[in-house]
Amino acid sequence: MCYTAGHYDCLVIGAGHAGCEAALAAARLGCRTVIFTLNLDNIALMPCNPSIGGPAKGNLVREIDALGGEMGRNIDETYIQMRMLNTGKGPAVYALRAQADKQAYQRRMVHVLQKQENLLVKEALVEKVLVGENQEVQGILTEAGAIYKAPLVILCTGTYLRGKIFLGKLSYTGGPNGQRAAINLGQNLEELGLAVGRFKTDTPPRVDQRTLDFAQMSVQYGDEAENFFSFLTEKGNGLNIPCYLTYTNEETHRLIRENLHKSSFYSGALEGVGPRYCPAIEDKIVRFADKKRHQLFLEPEGLTTTEMYVQGMSTSLPEDVQLNFLRTIKGLEKAEIMRTGYSIEYDYLIPTQLQPTLETKKIKGLFCAGQINGTSGYEEAAAQGLLAGINAVLKLKSKEPLILKRSEAYIGVLIDDLVTKGTNEPYRMLTSRAEYRLLLRQDNADLRLTPKGWEIGLVSPERYARFQKKKEQLERGLAYLQNERVTPTTEKINEMLSAQGTVPLQQSISLYDLLKRPEINYDALVAYGFAEELNKEISRQIDLHIKYEGYIQKQLSQVQRFNKLENKTLAPNLDYREVEGLSVEATQKLSEIKPLSIGQASRISGVSPADISVLLLHLEKRRRNKKSKDGKNDV
Repeated sequence: MCYTAGHYDCLVIGAGHAGCEAALAAARLGCRTVIFTLNLDNIALMPCNPSIGGPAKGNLVREIDALGGEMGRNIDETYIQMRMLNTGKGPAVYALRAQADKQAYQRRMVHVLQKQENLLVKEALVEKVLVGENQEVQGILTEAGAIYKAPLVILCTGTYLRGKIFLGKLSYTGGPNGQRAAINLGQNLEELGLAVGRFKTDTPPRVDQRTLDFAQMSVQYGDEAENFFSFLTEKGNGLNIPCYLTYTNEETHRLIRENLHKSSFYSGALEGVGPRYCPAIEDKIVRFADKKRHQLFLEPEGLTTTEMYVQGMSTSLPEDVQLNFLRTIKGLEKAEIMRTGYSIEYDYLIPTQLQPTLETKKIKGLFCAGQINGTSGYEEAAAQGLLAGINAVLKLKSKEPLILKRSEAYIGVLIDDLVTKGTNEPYRMLTSRAEYRLLLRQDNADLRLTPKGWEIGLVSPERYARFQKKKEQLERGLAYLQNERVTPTTEKINEMLSAQGTVPLQQSISLYDLLKRPEINYDALVAYGFAEELNKEISRQIDLHIKYEGYIQKQLSQVQRFNKLENKTLAPNLDYREVEGLSVEATQKLSEIKPLSIGQASRISGVSPADISVLLLHLEKRRRNKKSKDGKNDV
């Protein structure tokens, strides 16, 4: 028997990384919100790699933080190692990555959720999304018969929708880490007319660190210098717990090849498509048959557990095979498995069914975020959760949505790729997906996005005041460098240049232009008394701004051309069958996606440059017809 359990503004289904950000955003923006989880002990669970950040993913975390989200602050409080990757390359691909104490990460996020005003946390299995005759969300129904009513529902179901675990020939219904699966909810979404696909992902075995010989492995520490994900973090916890590097070998590969027929993937038991950039070890052995070894990272799962995550060893082979091939690896000869690796197959919604706000086109008030949209990774999920939570509230308040352009944020690239192009495999954010990545650096995420977070109401007055102070210091520092000049006779100038390994001055030059020399940085100016000492983050931004100014200006010119097409809007109710000259494929794709602009239309697979020309001509004809009707002269 069903009963009404309450009336709320927003209901969030799932308390993974997407759900946490969505619920916090909605509650912080004033909505009475409930977040539902299958298990209160698994909030913000890290069922895969116990880490946050990395190439492109680190940019997402910084952007989440700049907008007022929680992930950056959470990992800064609970990391056990922090490391900046790609420092030998350009700043566009610098990538901060942290090993997490996954239990501490969960505990802190649980505390944040439970202390948040306007937010209730409930353990329940959601069976149905309730939708009215007018295709508007009315609420949800739980397994226990409780009906929660609300005009907004955000689905953040992760890999739980009709989840199925595979381990060799063994398979059973379930979610990650032995949790239940949401069977009826997956069926309900299909009944509501939403198109569903099937993906899979893999996880490696966890081994007991007491059974490992680290002396045979290469040790990998984090950085000595402090770097943080949140723009609010000032001091770290001082932890630098090592990871360890080892490799598979030909004996490992032989054992895996001999047992391929036992793999769920190669036996044909698995239907779902797996992630391209994080393949199972058996897939690596087949696809890269010429490689004699593959690297593995042994990563601690936390300070209070002996579990070690075997990064690079995801598998669905039987448990005995996993143990046998692990013991062929240097340092793992006596390894004991604590948790067996497995594959999980799950439902996802075809993301082209979503608007750029992450609301479904078919059902008003139903938003989706995270792996339900076909993505992989905690960071991608959290970014979507934050935007879904923001846009759900903005919809409720009848305000303009927050749609980030590809030129404004990695989050914009992520969402645009999903809703415009869709995905036929679990989507992972990569720096190569961002055309304007030199503008979307992790160091300037606050300059790009904190004003937007402030305007929405998600950025606190304290954070915004701090941001304004930083921005003023940055602008003042750049202005000083442009106005201050030095000459060959300036005291200590050539001494500094000689010490930095560059040629002496021949003529008068501004400090701004002097910093364009690759050998000179702002810290050198400070050391010789030519500039005042600034916060490390600000001085680093000054260096990047000046040294890459030419490249930045070039990308800004590209963005201007990009925005011309983005600003040419298309009516959401435009009937493309009536647009003469469009190809059949373009008509079908445009009718399905319903792009908001010419720019978005140009990124749809199957829409050619010729089709874009037709659309531009169509817009021009409409503009002229409108002028004629208004009694104005045509141009």
